[in-house]
Amino acid sequence: MASHRRLLSALIPAQTAALMLGAAACGGSSDTPAAADRPAWNDTAVDAVSRPVIGSGFTASTALGRDGRLQTVVSDVRSGKRLWARPAVISGRPAAMGVAPPAIAGTTGHTVVASVETQGHGTALVGRDARTGAQRWTRAVGTTFGPARCGTLLCVSEQTARKSAAFTVLNPETGKPAWHMPGVAEVEWAGPGRVVVFRMSAHPTVEAHDLATGKEVWAFPVENALGRGADLSGGWAFGSVGDTLIGYLAPYQTRANGPLSAFGFFSLRLDDGKQQWVRKRLLRVYPSANPAVSLITREVDDHDRYGGFTELDPRTGRSVTRLTTSGTPKATWWLAFPDNLSAVGFLAHDQPSLMYDLRTGKAVGGHARAWSFCTTTPAPLKITGQQGFYPIAALCPYDLKSGHRLDAAQAVPPSWYTGAVDGWRVWRDERGGLHGVHDGDGTSPGMYQ
Repeated sequence: MASHRRLLSALIPAQTAALMLGAAACGGSSDTPAAADRPAWNDTAVDAVSRPVIGSGFTASTALGRDGRLQTVVSDVRSGKRLWARPAVISGRPAAMGVAPPAIAGTTGHTVVASVETQGHGTALVGRDARTGAQRWTRAVGTTFGPARCGTLLCVSEQTARKSAAFTVLNPETGKPAWHMPGVAEVEWAGPGRVVVFRMSAHPTVEAHDLATGKEVWAFPVENALGRGADLSGGWAFGSVGDTLIGYLAPYQTRANGPLSAFGFFSLRLDDGKQQWVRKRLLRVYPSANPAVSLITREVDDHDRYGGFTELDPRTGRSVTRLTTSGTPKATWWLAFPDNLSAVGFLAHDQPSLMYDLRTGKAVGGHARAWSFCTTTPAPLKITGQQGFYPIAALCPYDLKSGHRLDAAQAVPPSWYTGAVDGWRVWRDERGGLHGVHDGDGTSPGMYQ
């Protein structure tokens, strides 16, 4: 569900000789309704800095005001109409994780938007009516990474900077705790009666718990799949498809020329936590789809040097296609992908670039359009009292024949980037504006989900 983190490191040119550390859906459909037939809206007055979340007919994000202060902004997902905004704060969330979005939880008609706000001399998790913004409840949390919806309930890790840190599950309508467990964890999947979390510790685990009682159903030590020496400083990502959860742990290097921490991909069965497959020493590339939707990875050899690109089948972990980097542009290049993820592009800004079909390995000719980051040199956010935070990275379209950037004003990013909830897709552009479109019926994870 979540994708962490260190996206600045993920923007390093892909042909760098020595491995630079930190990071390494479904594509557009040909039967997508014509643009004129798709309900859509734009809100360019907002400066969103987190990923937007969608739920129960609402969309919410964390935005930055002109005064340098954060705020929770909530809109109607169908019309884009701004409903309300309230001040928000960051309290103990590492900058490498980016700015946390609010959480939308609860049943229709009783939906709550929860976010972290100042309360007296401390901070609290505050639940507000999703439509009116009226306060429903508050809960002191001290330091926290931010809330997340978990099924019909609300989950949050609180007091994260203390030994008394706890992962707490709340009733979203009242704010009353249902259960808690010690330590810090992040929700990766939730279904009827069960939640699966990533337990952050020196020896991290993926665990399933009964949603009502907190009773442990199963636990899987991540190092059982990837080997000893896991280090969460590099980042992580998870995604689910069917009855499978796919996890990714990125590498980290504690000292120059030192060994890399354990990294790679693994798959677990949601029912019982049994390992399905594992692929070590593969990097997640950026931009990219959620690991559960498409896995285009970068190889790393035993000497910690980049290799070629390997596409994996998310269900089996088997290699589907492999591309070498022998045909890449001589200039500095960045990865780019088409709407349907059928090819890998090597974008040299404003210079002739290349794209290769993943099925045939042959170059794609003509003015092929592909999506890559709008900027590879993002500016840090000027948040009052905070340093080192960056906005969620936006994608822009490029013509790979010329390397020129195309007009993004009317371009809708691919669903593998935005994700979708009941057919609605909401995304942030490079200036912080929010855009929404309804061009499908399903729900799928995006790059950051």
